[in-house]
Amino acid sequence: MLNRTIAPDFKQVNDIHFIHPQAQQLDNGIKVFTVNAGKQELVRIEFIFENVNWTANKPLQAMAVNGLINSGTKQLSAKEIAEKVDYYGAFLQTDYTADQTNVTLYTLNKHLKAVLPIVWSILNESVFPQHELDIYIQNQKQRLQVSLQKNDFMARKTFANAVFGQTPYGVDVQLTDYDALTQAELLAYFKAAYQPSNCTIVVAGKFEEQEFAVLNKVFGGEWENREASAVNSFGFEPTTGQEIYVERADALQSAIRMGNLSINRKHADFPGLQLLNCVLGGYFGSRLMANIREDKGYTYGIGSSIASLRHAGYFFIATEVGTEVCASALNEIAKEIDLLKTELISNEELDLVRNYMLGSMLGSLENAFSHADKFKNIYFSGLDYDYYDRYIQTVKTTGAEELKQLANTYLNWDAMTRVVVGKK
Repeated sequence: MLNRTIAPDFKQVNDIHFIHPQAQQLDNGIKVFTVNAGKQELVRIEFIFENVNWTANKPLQAMAVNGLINSGTKQLSAKEIAEKVDYYGAFLQTDYTADQTNVTLYTLNKHLKAVLPIVWSILNESVFPQHELDIYIQNQKQRLQVSLQKNDFMARKTFANAVFGQTPYGVDVQLTDYDALTQAELLAYFKAAYQPSNCTIVVAGKFEEQEFAVLNKVFGGEWENREASAVNSFGFEPTTGQEIYVERADALQSAIRMGNLSINRKHADFPGLQLLNCVLGGYFGSRLMANIREDKGYTYGIGSSIASLRHAGYFFIATEVGTEVCASALNEIAKEIDLLKTELISNEELDLVRNYMLGSMLGSLENAFSHADKFKNIYFSGLDYDYYDRYIQTVKTTGAEELKQLANTYLNWDAMTRVVVGKK
């Protein structure tokens, strides 16, 4: 009989299997990476484009084009696109990040021949109707006005601009930037960015030779767009530590966001720094949660993270606390960082964090889509699957002394930008 009063022993994850994609090319040279897995007749096709032609005085071009790309083509209105996609039970999604823009199609395999031509029209013949642009501008301005009233949004926006300046990673978007959007400029950006030489296709699901042949027939020929473009590239220098205070006289809570420029996934120390970050604030049982939430009761939640971007990485801590305890919360955060730099992490705590991280990695690989996401993380960082081998080995073997050294190397309170929005 199982004794349920005794907790089961921890068992560390030993092997994590990654499904490697098959690499192919369309007739026009577009690279296609296929994670062919699963039994359901369902597929996800991502058309991924690098952001290009960045200019600080036109910061919204890539985002606006991505947001409006399915708003009308030479042949189809926005309504007709939506109705046709919906008729086949498919789903079309657009996503913008500071490095890339995606157009993603989810569809049943049997409808590929019918749905892919709609996507081809979107990627080649979009016209960005003026009335759709007007609605987009109005909606985005209203959304920004609402967001600017939120302390956490202001803290995030202010922090990013302080660390990355007027680049896609930190641009300080204003309402007037939306007013400056024009149909002609969106068309120009569209023709420069959405073309085969700037496209990578990542497919996940049940996708075999016959499905690839359909994809190649639709997208492997000539595309409409051929304008010259230059993929965005940036370099960043660490900034000196600073305190930025945005007062909100009527605030009940203060938003805190702090951190600094750091390393990204390409750096050899990145897996070890992720392990250290998990101890500090990377999961619900972290030190910051135990102190700031559980012990002090200053917040409902606090966390830290190491973010990896194409041209940079950064470390940050984020929370919202009562205005009357804001200064105390900052002191406690500094104390937790200092402890990591001066004292060794216990084996018991380290084993718990190791098990959590390896379990999270294993749990994140639940289907073909998640395996494709793991591939994208390394491919667009210029890495291969050796990265995950090193990551797993680092999590398993990095000791307390090494983590202490990493803390002293990368967690420098005096180098951090500390933003408080609310009241101190």
